[in-house]
Amino acid sequence: MSTPSAVSWPDRTLDVGALRRGGWRPTPFRDVVLKVHQRCNLACDYCYVYTMADQSWRDRPTVMPRDTWLRAATRMAAHADAHDLAGMRLVLHGGEPLLAGAARLDELITDFRAAFPAGRRLDVLIQTNGTLLDRAAVEVFRGHGVRVGVSLDGTAAANDQRRRRGDGRGSSADVDRGLRLLTAPEHAGLFAGLLCTIDPATDPLACYEALLRYRPPAIDLLLPHANWDSPPDRHCADWLIAVFDRWYDAPRQETSIRLFEDVMALVLGGSSRSEQVGLSPVAVVVVETDGTIELSDSLKSAYPGACATGRTVFGDDFDAVLGHPGVVARQIGAAALCDTCRDCPLHRVCGGGHYAHRYRSPGGFRNPSVYCADLAALIRHVHRRMAADLGGAGRPA
Repeated sequence: MSTPSAVSWPDRTLDVGALRRGGWRPTPFRDVVLKVHQRCNLACDYCYVYTMADQSWRDRPTVMPRDTWLRAATRMAAHADAHDLAGMRLVLHGGEPLLAGAARLDELITDFRAAFPAGRRLDVLIQTNGTLLDRAAVEVFRGHGVRVGVSLDGTAAANDQRRRRGDGRGSSADVDRGLRLLTAPEHAGLFAGLLCTIDPATDPLACYEALLRYRPPAIDLLLPHANWDSPPDRHCADWLIAVFDRWYDAPRQETSIRLFEDVMALVLGGSSRSEQVGLSPVAVVVVETDGTIELSDSLKSAYPGACATGRTVFGDDFDAVLGHPGVVARQIGAAALCDTCRDCPLHRVCGGGHYAHRYRSPGGFRNPSVYCADLAALIRHVHRRMAADLGGAGRPA
């Protein structure tokens, strides 16, 4: 088990006890990300697990043993009961989770279903690179009602530039084969959507049109993980705005894009569904292949040990992590933001941006997002488009 590292904020200076005495209470976890396999059959050049600061994957079991997932299932079920949750979501992740094999995933999902409290819903999602999708895996997912998210970065050429195998071969042909299988009529309802890490050096409209070919019910557009110590090479605003206009101007909604829909909802005073924007509490916890309980794994992009909590499913329940400063910081809304962000009229929309993108050593995470200018430009553009259609809309932008 890795030893928790500490930064000034939130680890040393966020007073969780004072928050509790003031009436704050944590939001229980709703999502459990289970790292069922620690390795991957691709070598994406931007991967936060393998190419960035935290390299703890090297010291962990390659595949999660059954006794570990059984204990995780017990902890998850107990968390649902303790907080009287109507349901929770289990996200099978990696590495590449399909490296665990269809039979092992079938056994794992069966065990989680058996452990989960009667009358409480367990939704299961798997996030895969799509290269190993085959009939055996799809039949397991169909049998268990598992929804499948696939990572794809646009056109074949763009995808193969960044998402390659270790020997340099591209992955797009195998992803295309897997997606065609997954989206066949007999498997209707299994496809959850596409996850695309944007590359601002590519053609944004070509990327979007390539993703639309698979008729995804949803697309998640992710900014490449970066921070003030490792800043991005390019600005992303123009890329995002071009895709937003194409999506917004379509005569009918072709797909859901969570980032854009969240910004629109927030401009109108609503809430968000993701970590990228808004101030909604983050309610996700990660279990690694050795049973360690960790914070969101995107923090691996910041520094070694940034995800560590010092807890494991063998000795601790999930409630033991709810008071961790790294969890609390992502649940207290504007109180977690730096003065620069709180003084900005956009802060209730951008929410300070993705938590991992705020990191700067040695102080920690109380900074604006390294993508602050990009988020501001996107939000203002969305506001202008909505205001023109609605005759004035929402928060100042």
